[in-house]
Amino acid sequence: MGVTLQYLFLSFVKIGSTSWGGFMALIAVIQRQMTEKDKKLDNDIILEGITLASVLPGPVAVNVVAYVGYKLRGLKGALISILAILLPSFLFMLLLSDLYLRYGNVPAFHGFFLGVMPAVAAIIVNVAMGMAKKSITDFKQIVIASVAIIAGIFSKSYWITLLVLLLSTLAGNILYQKKTIDKKEDAKEEEFSTVPLKKVLIVAAVVVLVGVIFYETATWTNFISFPLLQKKIAITFSAISLTQFGGGYVIIPSMQKIFVDAFGWLSAKEFTDAVAMGQITPGPIFVVATFIGYKMAGFIGALNATISVFLPSGLLMILCSHYFSYIKKSTIVAAVFQGIKPAVVGMIFSAAVTIAKGCEMSVISLVIFIATLVLSVKFKLNPVYLIPATGIIGMIFLKN
Repeated sequence: MGVTLQYLFLSFVKIGSTSWGGFMALIAVIQRQMTEKDKKLDNDIILEGITLASVLPGPVAVNVVAYVGYKLRGLKGALISILAILLPSFLFMLLLSDLYLRYGNVPAFHGFFLGVMPAVAAIIVNVAMGMAKKSITDFKQIVIASVAIIAGIFSKSYWITLLVLLLSTLAGNILYQKKTIDKKEDAKEEEFSTVPLKKVLIVAAVVVLVGVIFYETATWTNFISFPLLQKKIAITFSAISLTQFGGGYVIIPSMQKIFVDAFGWLSAKEFTDAVAMGQITPGPIFVVATFIGYKMAGFIGALNATISVFLPSGLLMILCSHYFSYIKKSTIVAAVFQGIKPAVVGMIFSAAVTIAKGCEMSVISLVIFIATLVLSVKFKLNPVYLIPATGIIGMIFLKN
């Protein structure tokens, strides 16, 4: 079943316009649209993308989209997918930035989010249930998934997430290698696992090292004079893209250190408001870069900052995706993924629990959660329609 570039663009524009609730919410919408409805990819592709994106720098959600686009249509598909997923949040953030800088207020979307968040939690639960049915096949994988759920609920540290992935990798290699080794010949395993892995590790290390150098250099306040502001924007955000691991919320302290403390581009209040606007938009919180660029250098600055914070890590993800197609043919990697898949499913479940805990408890919120779960599980209603509808309900009934 062929996938056109037009399909990728239109699908990810639609997904990018409705993916409120963070990284897992976006994954949920992708899974529902492309796996269940359009039948363009299977759950394994999404799980592989999440795993690879989790150990690379940059915005996890956009990196997963790059992986999906690459698997479906190669380099062009990956680039088109990145563009499409970012376009709605970029335009929305641009509008909010202009309103904020003109009038000094963030539009009131409190009620909207009170309605959306329980719906997002329900949608993620539905996706996790579907993935669990296909990816968890024995008691050992149930144990791995359970550990990931507990770790995800009680810890918000990226390092704990990385530790869970590493331990699940080790568990998969120990518990499942005997079952997979008979499927491959030893010669092929060496061909697929060793040579490409060495190449990708060397290139990835060089790219991240360059990012670290840029990052450290960019924190020098007088590194580039003000007339060369666009270059400073590009270098600084590219450095952030290639050095910040763990997704959007991990980069908030680093951004504050650079743009508030070191550069003085934003006040503390402006930075806090920019983060709030990043949460208002239906996309990755890295889109805060759009606001910073817009304040400092207008539309061109916003475009420059947005491209610089998303593209470098996206290109690294595409590079790793290319070699990953070969690496995963190894019997070792096949065994490892038997451990990683249930861990990722557990992380998705824990994301739903975390979002649900953050909702303001009310009868209406509970009704929204249950209704969304029923409509998703039983009637397969698309989240693209569910999320805006529940947001409108929240604006009407939960605005206070």
